[in-house]
Amino acid sequence: MKTGGLGDVSAALPAAQRELGADARVLLPGVLQVLEALPGAGELTRLHVLGYEVRLLDGQLPNGVPVLVADCPALYARDGTPYQSAAGLDWEDNAVRFGVLSKVAAVLGTNRSPFNWLPDVVHCHDWPAALAPVYLAHSGEPHAATVTTIHNLAFQGVFTNDQVAGLSLPAAARGSDTLEYWGKVSFLKGGIVCADAVTTVSDTYAREIQEERLGMGLDGVLRQRFGSLFGITNGIDTRVWDPVLDPHIEAPYGPLTLDKKWANKLALKRRLHLSGANEKPLLGMVTRLTHQKGVDLVIGAAQSLIGMGAQVVVMGVGDRELESALAALPVRFPGDFAVVNAFDEALAHQVEAGADMFLMPSRFEPCGMNQMYSQRYGTPPVANATGGLVDTIEDDARRATDKPTGFLMDDTTSGALVLAAQRAITAWKDARRWRAIQLNGMAKDFGWARSARRYLEVYSRL
Repeated sequence: MKTGGLGDVSAALPAAQRELGADARVLLPGVLQVLEALPGAGELTRLHVLGYEVRLLDGQLPNGVPVLVADCPALYARDGTPYQSAAGLDWEDNAVRFGVLSKVAAVLGTNRSPFNWLPDVVHCHDWPAALAPVYLAHSGEPHAATVTTIHNLAFQGVFTNDQVAGLSLPAAARGSDTLEYWGKVSFLKGGIVCADAVTTVSDTYAREIQEERLGMGLDGVLRQRFGSLFGITNGIDTRVWDPVLDPHIEAPYGPLTLDKKWANKLALKRRLHLSGANEKPLLGMVTRLTHQKGVDLVIGAAQSLIGMGAQVVVMGVGDRELESALAALPVRFPGDFAVVNAFDEALAHQVEAGADMFLMPSRFEPCGMNQMYSQRYGTPPVANATGGLVDTIEDDARRATDKPTGFLMDDTTSGALVLAAQRAITAWKDARRWRAIQLNGMAKDFGWARSARRYLEVYSRL
């Protein structure tokens, strides 16, 4: 049920924690995608939560992590994504759907849990689980410690009082110092206020969200939690994202066989009907098509990028206006600009392997993962200097380093993107310099072990 970086983290972090000796388990709602992937999941018990009967199923993620599924067909057995219908509209009862999930998590974190296994920590990711710390903090009984992780502060789970009427929210938590948010209720605000610790997905983003510009209206709340707010940069699953073993790409390669990368570029260009062989640098982008991701900056820079002799491929779905504007570019620049309005996991790997450089002009980026995938694949990123992008990309034009791995923009404009891309293209034309930049990125350790240890340190403090 992956819907971005949250999906990657929820799968990879507990696996890394288990390798370090922690008994980490995952709780998921019983959406159709989850139930289809766990046909052998058995029923452990049934809970009556906020007026709904929830069957708790147990199974195992593909990476071996134990998973508990809150199966409630009335809430979760629907077509579409976990959050929206197939038509792209938010489910009207999302407050109830994720309120029930949070309440199940809270029950599992107390002595009222039906299992002998009791967690020391209930770790909640983003607004869909953020009521769990609220329920636990106001339970009036011994309970597990709580951690709320913010993956993207722009999504806060804000609902009207009518929408949350059936959630049995504690009266003591309904005020402006906890759940109340401009006359409504914010799940994420409640999770930030009530959790024992708050984490977010990079050091720089932890600082940025305490400022008005990127605080999304919660900067004051986050400044109050300063002493319990930790920035922990995400890792990536280095088994899934490994050019040496990647089953999705034309020609697997590594640092010692980097020349094979060219075969992946040719295969990608053939698939997307781009012209020429290797004489033009190929810029790739795999993203949600949103304003946050700077897709409009790429559209605005398109003529200049093509004029510099580059080719561009963009893959993603999202905002209909951005999709429409992108659709005009292959017509305007035939053979040099390709657009794929879909999300195809195999093609995402092929873009990482086949592109010469990767575009990430995000206006803000809590962590970002594609810039780490790209460096691992010898595809230096061209990205905005924000959030986790700053923390994971080394640019010798911005700070002293003898091991540059990419190119950072100075501003969130199409012009700044063109300038950064020009620096990258100039480096690409210098074969020896380019190879050094590629190898620097491929040598970086973006695995989860370091981040998993930092989370365990936070847990231990609690």
